[in-house]
Amino acid sequence: MSIALLAAWLGLLVGLGPVATPAPAHGYVWPLDPQPQVVRRFEQPPARWAAGHRGVDLLGSPGQQVRSAGGGVVVWSGMLAGRGVVSVRHPNGWRTTYEPVDRRAPPGTVVTPGAAIGSLATTGGHCLPRACLHWGLLVGKDSYRDPLTLLGDQRVVLLPLG
Repeated sequence: MSIALLAAWLGLLVGLGPVATPAPAHGYVWPLDPQPQVVRRFEQPPARWAAGHRGVDLLGSPGQQVRSAGGGVVVWSGMLAGRGVVSVRHPNGWRTTYEPVDRRAPPGTVVTPGAAIGSLATTGGHCLPRACLHWGLLVGKDSYRDPLTLLGDQRVVLLPLG
């Protein structure tokens, strides 16, 4: 039995409600190659409007190729708050986001796992003087999750009922 399935059963048995975890890690890859160091982990905000860290920061090199973590379609590619951002929608409706990115793939580009979607920029990055990629995962309109779960780094989160 998978850890996610076991956690879901335990959550329901003790009345904590459903477990919010992304699907199993099938077909997802690291957006930087070789596998990067995680310099800042995901921090779920206590409320949708509150401060948190809605993604992970991955150490890279300026100009390094940024890859789509999974197959899908580029649905956003442009500048946002002074940073180059790419967003890829996957077949399950989830979106992964990547920033700061230069030489971005245009919207409508169909990508496979590991396909190049741009290059790592330092302009607008929040890891200066180092270069890092901020990688995010949205599973709903405003519902952020830890993108490392796409790679099998499963940390179970039990949510209250309702």
